[in-house]
Amino acid sequence: MSSSHILKKDHLIPLLRKLGKAYRLVAPMQNRHGDTLFAEVASVETMALDLDHQPQESLKPFLFPQQEVIAAYEADQAGYALHPRYAAPPPTLYFGVRSCDLAAILYMDVIFSQRTREPHYLGRRHNTVLVGLNCNAPFPNCFCDATKNGPFSELGADLQLTDLGDRFLVTAGRAQGETIVSRWPQFFSAAEEAEIKKQYQLYLEARGGFQRQVHVDLAIRRLAEGMVDEAVWQQLSLRCQDCAGCAYVCPTCTCFTIVDQPRSATSGERLRCWDACTFAGFTRMAGGHNPVEPKKAAIKHRFLHKLKYDVEKHGRPSCVGCGRCLDICFGGTDIARFVELASEE
Repeated sequence: MSSSHILKKDHLIPLLRKLGKAYRLVAPMQNRHGDTLFAEVASVETMALDLDHQPQESLKPFLFPQQEVIAAYEADQAGYALHPRYAAPPPTLYFGVRSCDLAAILYMDVIFSQRTREPHYLGRRHNTVLVGLNCNAPFPNCFCDATKNGPFSELGADLQLTDLGDRFLVTAGRAQGETIVSRWPQFFSAAEEAEIKKQYQLYLEARGGFQRQVHVDLAIRRLAEGMVDEAVWQQLSLRCQDCAGCAYVCPTCTCFTIVDQPRSATSGERLRCWDACTFAGFTRMAGGHNPVEPKKAAIKHRFLHKLKYDVEKHGRPSCVGCGRCLDICFGGTDIARFVELASEE
């Protein structure tokens, strides 16, 4: 059963200082260019913590790196030997995680636990503590309400924070969250009924604060019924530039490819690298033949995956409504644009 506490904002930095000694600390911070990104905190005293803007990237690169070495290989006259590589990560606390990104992590948990358990992702995930932050004011391109992931989160976080002005309401719903509260009780006090009611009022206000109305449920229904006209895919394919920016910032795109990188005449490394279904080579075969029409079919597969196949397999779409693809796509082929075209028919 969850419990609620109060953390005064004056106590936030001292608490992070303590947490930074027990965990590798990752939080949304502004870099010297003014961009907000999740980054490892080198010094709590000098970090530029930013809880007012949405990080431009999710936590995906920390749990599922864009490129990583998964094995080393050696070849000699006796044959070929492959040596798996895996380094156990340090315990890591991710602070200030929005509800959309929490939902994305739960999705990746499912993907990397199916059939064969993927040791690299699950090893990082096992040593993870998540401190969430509810969104009192949705960002301009967010539509997590339409995907039922926000703006407030009820699942995924060890501790969940709600900004009440000069303090945070802290909900501890998992054992690791309770451990933090009990280990450093000097930073927390019991939440009063009025503060819990204020959280609910903020939730209602946030629900009414979305600037975009994206009819995800309608698009899901039209896809399930086969009612999306081919002209929609044709229009989107003409605008898509195959940059894969959408897949790279998407917190739930988990496609990858495996490549061997020679390091010498007799040895090398096996790398796992992100891949994207909109890349021309995503479905290209070894002989050069591509059974999938590289433009229209590629972008069609992307949205079918998000809004049809995952709904059929997992009972919900894999789009979490974070809006990052809207921010990065200069061709106007983001998922909200597709939902709009599908809903207009």
